This record gives sequence, C-alpha cells and structure tokens, in this order.
Amino acid sequence: MLMDFELFTLSNGIKVAHRRIDSPVAYCCLMVNAGTRDESEQEHGLAHFIEHMMFKGTAKRRAHHILRRLDNVGGELNAYTTKEETVVHSTCLREDYARAVELIADIVFCSAFPEREIRKEQDVVVDEINSYRDSPSELIYDDFETMVYAGHPLAHNILGVEESVRSFGREHLRRFVAAHYCTDQMVWCSVADVPTWRVRRLMEQHLEPIPANRCKSKRPPVGIYTPSHRLRDMATHQAHCLMGAPAYNLHSDRRHALFLLSNILGGPGMNSRLNIALRERHGFAYSVESAYQPYSDTGLFTISFGTDPKLYQRAYGVVHTEIDKLQQHPLTAVQLSRAKRQLVGQLAIASESNEALMLSAAKGFLVYDEPEDAKLINERIEAITANDLLAVAQEVLNRDSLSYITYVTDNAR
Repeated sequence: MLMDFELFTLSNGIKVAHRRIDSPVAYCCLMVNAGTRDESEQEHGLAHFIEHMMFKGTAKRRAHHILRRLDNVGGELNAYTTKEETVVHSTCLREDYARAVELIADIVFCSAFPEREIRKEQDVVVDEINSYRDSPSELIYDDFETMVYAGHPLAHNILGVEESVRSFGREHLRRFVAAHYCTDQMVWCSVADVPTWRVRRLMEQHLEPIPANRCKSKRPPVGIYTPSHRLRDMATHQAHCLMGAPAYNLHSDRRHALFLLSNILGGPGMNSRLNIALRERHGFAYSVESAYQPYSDTGLFTISFGTDPKLYQRAYGVVHTEIDKLQQHPLTAVQLSRAKRQLVGQLAIASESNEALMLSAAKGFLVYDEPEDAKLINERIEAITANDLLAVAQEVLNRDSLSYITYVTDNAR
C-alpha cells in the first residue's frame, strides 16, 4: 500500500485513492487528465473557461446553490486548470465529506453551461486576462512557452485570449467535455478520517453511475525545438529575464536528477547558487529562481530573475558563470550530500500539508497508475551521483540549446 493509500478502480474506469488520517478536516479532489494542451487553435482558453463554468449551474442547482453548499458548513470548493489537468477540490469537515463528494460529482458531470452565465463569465475571464497582462513577471512565462512550443497546443496560455473566449458557446463546452473528460483519465483522491468502506460506497453512489467514456484522442507530439532569443520593449521599472530549454518528461529516469540540479541552482533555499551569486555577491536581483516543469511527453527548465534595466546583460553573465561551474566541476561528496538532504527535507515538509499530499497522490495515480511513494522518491534522490548531475547540466543547460526572453525598456538598451 503506497503512502498508506487504499487504491481501487470503479467499473467505468475512474481510479480512486484514499488515505485515512486522524484529523477533523477532510480533503478531496477529482483530477481530470485534460488541460490547455488538449485545445485546438479555435478553443484557446476553453479548458480554463469550462473550469469556471462548472460553478455556474447544474441540472439541479443554480450558481448560488453551488456556492453555498459547502460555504454554509465552513467548507471550501475550488478548482484550477493546468496545461494537462483540470482539478476540482474541496476542504471540509470530515462529517461533510459525503456532501463534498456529491457536489463535486454534480458540477463535473452535470454542468448545464447556461448561455446567460456563459456571457457573464466571458466578461470575468477577459478581465482576468487583462489583469494578468499587467503582471510582467507572470506574463513572461507565457511568452516563453509560446516561443519554445510555437505551433503546438502547449504554447497556449491557460487563460486564452479575448477573441477566442468571446466566441465560446454552450456546444463548444459540451464537445470539449465529451471528448476529453474521459472516465479512464480521471482520479478521485481523498485524505480524510473516513473509513475506506464508506468512501467506496460513496463512489458507487455518485461516480460509478457515470457512463464509461474511454479516451480515444491522442495528444499531438511536440515538434522540433529551435532556440530563440526575444527582446521585448516594456516600460517597467525592472528588466524581467527568463531563459531555459526543453527538458525531461514525467517518465524520464533523469527527472529526479534535474529536480535536484534545479534546487541547487535556483531553488527556494537562500543558499541556492544563483541567489548567492546574483543577490548576495553582486546585488543584481532581489529574487531569482530556477524551475523544472515536466509534462507527459516533454518538460521545461527555466531560470528567471528581475533586475535593474541597466544590469540585465551583466546578470545574464553571472547566471552563465554558475551554469558553467555545474557543467565543468562535479559536486564534492559533501556538497552532494548537503544538496540531497536539503531537497529531501523540503519534500518532507511539503508532504505535511494534507492538501498538497492529496494533489500529489492524485497526480501520481493519474500518470503512473499509483501514488508516488515518498520513500522510493528519497531512494532515487540518494542514488543520484555527482556525474549524473554533471551529465544533466551538460545536456539541459547547453548554451547552444537555451532560449531567452527579456522585457526591458528601450531606454536601457
């Protein structure tokens, strides 16, 4: 039993993972293997828009009934969309677990998508898009993925664009749900003080009656990557800088080594190499980070920072110096041991959040057919050698393979 989760699969293909804990608070979610990369060019933003519209009415509930169903008992209902998943999740008292199960099943499988609500929500999402454009430190990630994955659905930002969002009607939403909300691509996951037999009974009552819908569509493969450099004039106080390249997918044996390398280079710790070099040593940046986002068939490694517009070229030079060190000099035994201990500690602390544990387990069950076991992850981290990190740094951070995007005002160039 991995991570103390009980696992079973309903007759329609929906997978269920449940862990019983001693807590008055229950956490549950339904994760669907459908996101923005499943959109056509005309559907840009549709996956995220559907997430919004789930809360706007079902066959038996109006929007205000949905909002009050858990709010009235102090619970929470929320959702989010990524490139590859849509997730509806709830936090409530354990005695209200059945209420959360029924409500999530209702809004996911019985949404009415009323036209009057679609028109109102289009205004809301367009406002969200415009608000996002006012945040260059976030917008730059979308621009970067648009550049790296040009011509592929992974290039779609999650919110979409106003033109496409304004074009959506009820049938667009229904067609996307019918094609991509497949029961064999869904996971129900919960962490709660509820016996497994009761969870099974609730699943049989609310999820098993859903007709089986096996996934027939295949995601298009990512095309050939060509490194790009883009300088964009933006009148902001800081220069916003992002660099990176495609990396390993969710099934790669090297993904754990890249996670460790990313943590060493620009992880959340104040002792990351880029934080020490850019902030502590030179005073070029307040914040700098590296990130690794694996997808089902590709991945993306990025380094981002903000700096004085007159310093961005020098800051890039400092980043390159730190990358060169990781490509040319293997970590000592002491450095490697400290890096592993830091990452293992961060993962352990993160797993103390029952909500984070639930979402991680759901993702693992969706991708690997079982939640990822913390002990096994730690063993894989411990097995990483200095030469493994050297090879990963040389492959992923090869200068000839890196793409760059910089937001900076013309006056500073």
